[in-house]
Amino acid sequence: MNIYVGSLHFKMSEAELKEIFEEYGEVTSAKIIIDKYSGKSKGFGFVEMPNDAEAKKAIEELNGAEVSGRNIIVNESIERTDRRSNFRGGDNDRRGGSGGGGGNRRDNYR
Repeated sequence: MNIYVGSLHFKMSEAELKEIFEEYGEVTSAKIIIDKYSGKSKGFGFVEMPNDAEAKKAIEELNGAEVSGRNIIVNESIERTDRRSNFRGGDNDRRGGSGGGGGNRRDNYR
C-alpha cells in the first residue's frame, strides 16, 4: 500500500521516515518530496508497505501523531490521474464564440 505522509519537519530524512513506519511492519520504500528549484523538502512524502494490514495499522496510529514537533498527516495515497486529460482550454478566436467572457466589442456589432 502506498501511504501519503504530510506535515513533515523540513529536516526529516528518508531514513528517519522509513524508521518510523518500520515499527508497524516491512517498508519497501520511503520517499520525501524535494523541491526541484530549492533542493529543500516540500514537507511531505510517501511510504510503501507491502502488507495492507500493517499499512492500515500504521495509518491509524500515526495520523495526527507528533513527530519532530509536528503533528503529521498520514493516509492512504490515492493514485493521481493525469490532470490535463480533462482540460478544455479556452477559445483563442477573438471574434466571439465560446470561451471568452463577454464585454462589448465594437467590431462584433458592425
